Amino acid sequence: MRFMSGLRAGLVALMAIAAAGVSTAAQADVGSVRITILKGGWVIGASAGSGVLTFQGWRYALSIGGLSYGLVFGGSKTELVGRVSNIRRASDVAGVYGAAGAGVAAGAGARGIVLANPNGAVLELSGRQTGLMVNADLSGLAISIR
Repeated sequence: MRFMSGLRAGLVALMAIAAAGVSTAAQADVGSVRITILKGGWVIGASAGSGVLTFQGWRYALSIGGLSYGLVFGGSKTELVGRVSNIRRASDVAGVYGAAGAGVAAGAGARGIVLANPNGAVLELSGRQTGLMVNADLSGLAISIR
């Protein structure tokens, strides 16, 4: 009898923990993002841009800036669209996103990237890049809401 009572208490505790995890995941939402980034550099690169986050029927202006270091040469303009997931409020998008990348763009080319920040926001973006850019670098991209 005592064993059954302990087993029942353990199952109730396990179900409570599982329910808490499901409700947390259920509260996370998805938004859409459109950004434009200008990048240029020689060894050290800099990027700046702007964009719009659409989340729960509201539009939020975004500011974008960043640095990269490694093999960086040239300049480019990148226009990306996609989605941001795992956010509960618009401010979850703000933060620093890190990436390691390599590529060559001469003229126009396709670009796709997946980034995450410490708030848990995940950006899945794709679009096109124009310009002349050669890079094999580590970069950081900071996004803030204006």
